[in-house]
Amino acid sequence: MGHNGRRRIPEATVARLPLYYRSLIDCNERDLATVSSDQLAELAGVNAAKVRKDLSYLGSYGTRGVGYDVEYLLHEISRELGLTQDWPCVIVGAGNLGAALANYRGFGARGFRIVGLVDDASDKVGQTVGELTVEPMHTLANMVNERSISIGIIATPASAAQPVADALISAGIRSVLNFAPAVISVPPNVSVRKVDLATELQILSFYQLRGLTSGPALVVDRPA
Repeated sequence: MGHNGRRRIPEATVARLPLYYRSLIDCNERDLATVSSDQLAELAGVNAAKVRKDLSYLGSYGTRGVGYDVEYLLHEISRELGLTQDWPCVIVGAGNLGAALANYRGFGARGFRIVGLVDDASDKVGQTVGELTVEPMHTLANMVNERSISIGIIATPASAAQPVADALISAGIRSVLNFAPAVISVPPNVSVRKVDLATELQILSFYQLRGLTSGPALVVDRPA
């Protein structure tokens, strides 16, 4: 059972909730008070039956002939995804990707504040990236504790990914977003999401070569 006494939401549904959230934000910006399952399905890139099933886990069933209340559904999904809370994050790796992530304002708009940027390269430490100053790797544990950091983001070369993951976990991090092109090993009580941009591009290449579509789109959120 999830919180509020509802049944546990399946992982596949959890993975689609951000798609619905993004689509509902779009509806809200267009001043739409309600949205049908068909409309939401088209915006999110899934079928309408799946939308109705997924939202039923949230206790939202819509109104026949009217659809779903956009504001209410945004609130429900925000609560399920923890977007009503503040999640301080640290980025490890101040190269091109780490710097781009640190400068991306879309994280903060959704409750994910980048409060630290660390690197072990002496030529990077002390540099200013956006509103952050790159700090040395050895300060990571203190940083996580003092700034109540919840999420670690790995933006290093592949060879450094595992040692960085180990350092994050040792510092108390239990949620890791891995942008490094490497598989990392973590204990069972640590959640990892992997973002492999090269792999996604190679999959697109497969479908491009054959003139096919690849099903539901991988959506990269536009900058705020």
